[in-house]
Amino acid sequence: MKSNRKYSNTRYDSNHVRLNTGESEMANGKYCYRWTGIDGKRHAIYGATLNQLRFKETTISKNREDGIREDQSNTTINDVYDLWKQTKRGIRDHTFKSYMYFYDFFIKPGFGRKRIQVVKRSDVKMLYNSLIENRGLSLATLDNIHTVLHQVFQLAVDDYIIRSNPSDRMLTELKRSYGKSSQRRALSLDEERLFFNTILHDARYRQWYPMLYIMANTGMRIGEITGLRWCDVNFIKKEISVNHNLVYYNHRNERGCYYSINRTKTESGNRTIPMTDSVIKAFQMQMEYNKWSGIKCTDHIDGYDDFIFYGRFGGVYNQSTVNSAIHRIVKNINSDILEKHGLDSDVLTIPDFSCHILRHTFATRLCERGINIKVIQNLLGHADFETTMNIYVSVTNTLKHDEMAKFEKLRETEDKVV
Repeated sequence: MKSNRKYSNTRYDSNHVRLNTGESEMANGKYCYRWTGIDGKRHAIYGATLNQLRFKETTISKNREDGIREDQSNTTINDVYDLWKQTKRGIRDHTFKSYMYFYDFFIKPGFGRKRIQVVKRSDVKMLYNSLIENRGLSLATLDNIHTVLHQVFQLAVDDYIIRSNPSDRMLTELKRSYGKSSQRRALSLDEERLFFNTILHDARYRQWYPMLYIMANTGMRIGEITGLRWCDVNFIKKEISVNHNLVYYNHRNERGCYYSINRTKTESGNRTIPMTDSVIKAFQMQMEYNKWSGIKCTDHIDGYDDFIFYGRFGGVYNQSTVNSAIHRIVKNINSDILEKHGLDSDVLTIPDFSCHILRHTFATRLCERGINIKVIQNLLGHADFETTMNIYVSVTNTLKHDEMAKFEKLRETEDKVV
C-alpha cells in the first residue's frame, strides 16, 4: 500500500517527464511553479517550457540561499529611487536636487520602470551607450546620472532586494571605451602666461582678468569666488576667508531657478588662503574697476551682499556665464594668433578650457614647485587626501617624462660633440 501511495503522488507532464514538487503543467501547455516563501506567502512563476521554468527555479533557490527578498520581486528601480530620496543624507541641497533632476529626466520615464531584480549589467551598459550616442549626452552629464543610479542600485543591494550592483565600475569602462580620460589637463605655464598677458593688455577682456587670475592663483572653486565679498578679503593679514558657496540651481518649487548661499562643498572647504602680492593687486584692480564703472552690486542673497564680482547690471555671475566668457576669449585669442602667423604655423595657442581648469592649474603649479602635499590639500579644501594625491602623482609623472626628454636632448648634444 505504501508503494502504491508513493507511486500515486508521482506526477508527469504530457511528455511523460516527471514533475518536481511545486511544478505543474497548465491547460495551455505552459508550466507553473508554486512555493511558500520565507515571507510566509505563496508565490508562483511560469515558463513556456519545463526547462525554462526550472532555470527560473534555480534562480529562486539561489536567491533564497543569499537571502534575497521574494516579496520584492515586482519592485521597480523607481520604487527604490523613491526610498533613496527619503533616506539620502549628507549632501548639499542643490547637489541633491541636481541628482533628482538628472534621474527624473533621463531614467524615471523609461528605464526606471524596469523590475530591479531582472536588470542585468548589459541593460545598464545599453542605457549609458544610448544616452551618449542617441541623446548626445557628454560623459560629464552621464557621470551625474551614474552617481544617483549607482546609489539606487546599491541601496537595493543593502536591503537584499538584489544580489549585486549591475552598475559597478560601469562609468570607468565607458570612459575607456570612448577613449576619454577622467584626468583634467591643466594649462601649461606658457599657455597660462599667454592667456593672462593677453587679457590684461586687451581692453576687450580686461574686466575678466582679476577674477580669472585670482582663481588661477588661489584655487578657489567657481561658487566660492562668485560668492566672495569684500569682508572676506583681509588685506592686512593678506588672506582670503572661504566660508560659503554661491550656487544657482532649480529649487524645484514655485520660484524655480535662483541663487542660494550654501556652506562650502566640504567641511575642509571652510579655509583661509594666503594672498600673494599679485593676487592682492588683482583685487585692487577689481576694486578700481567697480568704482570706475559706477556699477554697484544689486544682489542680496540669503542675507549676503557686497559681492566683489558682478556683471554690467549688478548681478552676480554663475558658472555658465564665466565659462562662456572663457570660451569666447580663448577662441578670439587663438583666431588673432593664427591670423597673424598663419594656419600652418607652429605657434603656441590656448586649449579651450573651463573655469574649473584654473583651479586644476593652480594645483599643478603648486606640485611643480614642490609645495608640501598636505599644504596643497589644505589650500584646495580637499576633504579626501586621495583627490590631492591623484593630482600630485599626475603632475610628477609628467615632470618625470619632461626631465627625461631634456636629459635625452642633452645626451644627443654631448654625443655630437664627441
